[in-house]
Amino acid sequence: MDRDQWLAERTFHHSNFWDMKWLVEEKERQGLKISLCLPSYNEEATIGKEIVILKSELKDRYPLIDEIAVIDSGSSDQTREIAASFGADVYLAEEHLRETGDHRGKGENLWKALYLLSGDIIVYVDSDINNIHPRFVYGLIGPLIRDPEVCYVKAFYDRPLAFSQGVRPTGGGRVTEILVRPLFSLFYPDLTAIIQPLSGEYAGRREILEQIPFPVGYGVETAMLIDIYEKLGLGAFAQTDLDSRVHRNQETIALGRMAFGILRTLFHRLSRQQRSQFAEELPQIMRQHNCVDGEFELVEYLIEEFERPPIVEIESYVDKFKSQQQQQTA
Repeated sequence: MDRDQWLAERTFHHSNFWDMKWLVEEKERQGLKISLCLPSYNEEATIGKEIVILKSELKDRYPLIDEIAVIDSGSSDQTREIAASFGADVYLAEEHLRETGDHRGKGENLWKALYLLSGDIIVYVDSDINNIHPRFVYGLIGPLIRDPEVCYVKAFYDRPLAFSQGVRPTGGGRVTEILVRPLFSLFYPDLTAIIQPLSGEYAGRREILEQIPFPVGYGVETAMLIDIYEKLGLGAFAQTDLDSRVHRNQETIALGRMAFGILRTLFHRLSRQQRSQFAEELPQIMRQHNCVDGEFELVEYLIEEFERPPIVEIESYVDKFKSQQQQQTA
């Protein structure tokens, strides 16, 4: 499937999947179980609203999702308590798969969700969305239910930037346009068809997610796209327009650290695929200038981008899901 054909056939709008009754009926006909994961770290301002809206519409009113789980990185605020009070299953990431060690980061939460949740389809939605709506979930599930060839669905949207004086109606996606899209154009041109490769909302079939490694930090979204593409090609993907997503804005200096982690992740894949070689191990230190009282100081940040292996290689995961499959077929 070439890029033009893919854009025409695999780009959707969430309104294509407004018929919730049909989605539920088709989900049940296919015998699917669907899990929603909300990775979190200090999201007490938004987590409660997300759970209330998504649970009431997509679990209670229309049983499209079978479980809602918050996988937390060790929040110091009331994120976990609020999430539990509104009916989500709440997990502290460091308490699970202890035999594999502990690494803090969004990718760690996404990886451990595969072990903690039971769905055939896993939907990942960030916990900091101010304008949460059920479309953030059913818009991603729809292509997977409709087309068995689709294995992974990415969201795209307008990204208004929230500032103290209000909301700027355009903007966002700075790391995508300055870093990721140029790199994809150079090394993975098919992936340039994906409108927002770094969006935090996506859904995938367990059968592919369990086969790919998960960087625990900034590079997880980029890695998912490259690794699934290498295994299945562009035809395994779809994308859905979710209209608008309002979230807090990050400062440019923070985006620089994100870009550093993404670069390490992408270079690691180029090296693994023998498409580029580096004489030495890539550094893990990101250096930035900080201005304090008119004086500039050089600050160093350690950005490791540790990667979790495909979870199907973890013995406890295999034992758990093999046992579940045996129970289902008994």
